[in-house]
Amino acid sequence: MPAANDLRVQLRAHWPLSGDEALREDLLDAWDRPGYHDLQHLADVLARLAELAEAGVDYPHLPVWLAAWFHDAVYDGERDAEERSATWAEDVLPLTVGEETAAEVARLVRMTETHEPAEDDVAGCALSDADLAILAAPATRYAAYVRSVREEYAHLDEDAFALGRAQVLEHLAEKPTLFHTEPARAAWESAARANLADELSDLRRVAS
Repeated sequence: MPAANDLRVQLRAHWPLSGDEALREDLLDAWDRPGYHDLQHLADVLARLAELAEAGVDYPHLPVWLAAWFHDAVYDGERDAEERSATWAEDVLPLTVGEETAAEVARLVRMTETHEPAEDDVAGCALSDADLAILAAPATRYAAYVRSVREEYAHLDEDAFALGRAQVLEHLAEKPTLFHTEPARAAWESAARANLADELSDLRRVAS
C-alpha cells in the first residue's frame, strides 16, 4: 500500500473544495493514524464513490465527497465518534459551502453509524455502499482489513474482541442487502457475504 506521504498527495488531488486548504490539511492530519480508519480507508472510499458515479449512480457530488472526508475524521473507538465527526463538519463548513450543504454533510456522516439510509436517499446509499465496499475485498486485502481492525482494538483481549466483532458482523449479515445501489449490489454483494461468513466462522471458533 502507498506510504502516508504518497496518500496525502493523492488525496489532496481529490479534495472537493476549491480552496480551504487549511481544513483539508486538518482532515488529513486527523486521518493519518494507525488502524483501519486511516488515510488508505479515506482513499478507498473516494475511489469507490468514483466507481459508483461512473456506473451511473447520480448522487450529489459535493456533499457526498465532503461527507466521505469527514465520516471517520474523528475515530478513537468511542461510540460517539460519528457524532463528533458530524459536529466538526457543522462547525467548519457553513462559511465555505453554506448552512444547507453543511447540514447535509453532517446528516450523511451520522448515517454511517448505522449504514441504513432510506432507499430513496441516493446520497446516503452511495456513501454507505462506498464505506462498506471493503467487505467485498479479495482475500488478501480482506485479511489485511481484519488485522487493521484488530489493531484498533488492541486494548481488548481475544475473547472480548471476538464477541464485539461478531456482533457487528452479525448485524450487517442480517440486513436484507449490504449494499443499496444497483451497481454496488451487482459488484460487491456476493463477495461481501462470503467474506462475512468466513470471518464470523473464525470468530465463533475463538469464542467457543
